[in-house]
Order: sequence, then C-alpha cells, then structure tokens
Amino acid sequence: MDRAELVERLREAGVPEAFYEIAGVPAPPARPDAHYFLRRTADAWTVGLSERSQDSVVRRFATETDACAYLYDTLTQALTPPAGEAAPLEELLADGEEIQRQAWEDFERVARNERDEDADS
Repeated sequence: MDRAELVERLREAGVPEAFYEIAGVPAPPARPDAHYFLRRTADAWTVGLSERSQDSVVRRFATETDACAYLYDTLTQALTPPAGEAAPLEELLADGEEIQRQAWEDFERVARNERDEDADS
C-alpha cells in the first residue's frame, strides 16, 4: 500500500482527514491539537504524533508499505468502539442538562469540603 491507497482506504473506513497528515496529500482546513503524521525522511518512513505543534516519532519503517499499513491499523483501531453496550449519542445529548447539573453539584461539594478543611486548619 502506498500513500494514495492509504488515504483512499482511510476515507472508506470513515477516518476523518483531520486525524492524519500525510506528505503529498492536501491538508484539511483545520486539525485537532493532536494528529498522526506519515513522512519520508532521508533513510526511513516515519509515523508519528503531532501534539500542539510538537512532533514525536512513534515508529520508523524501511518501506512506505509497512509505514502505511501501520498507520492504517493505528487509525482504524482507534476508531473502533469498545465492546459492550454503549449509550447512543442521542441518549447522552438528551441527558446533557442532567449531566451538567450533576457536575456542578459535585464541583460545589468538593469546593465546600476544601473550604471547610481550610477553615479547620
């Protein structure tokens, strides 16, 4: 597999283009703070992670084929939902106000406990 085929397969798998940067492939208008990259260096193909404009190499490969296969597996496995029952997005969104209310109550309880501890010391 080469870079062109990799991009085609990632698109077919539903991996958002913002999740990766591949040399020679046009970039989307925006990327998250962290995304994977595939680059050719002088002596290897490099797969890495760019986080807040800081690049770190994850693995180096002798061939483009091996690097592309690794990146494909990494990105498609990251998007595989965990096994078991998951709440549909609609349910989570419907419960959004309750989740936010509970979070504020938890925050206020912790803040109150910290104030009480400070007053005791």
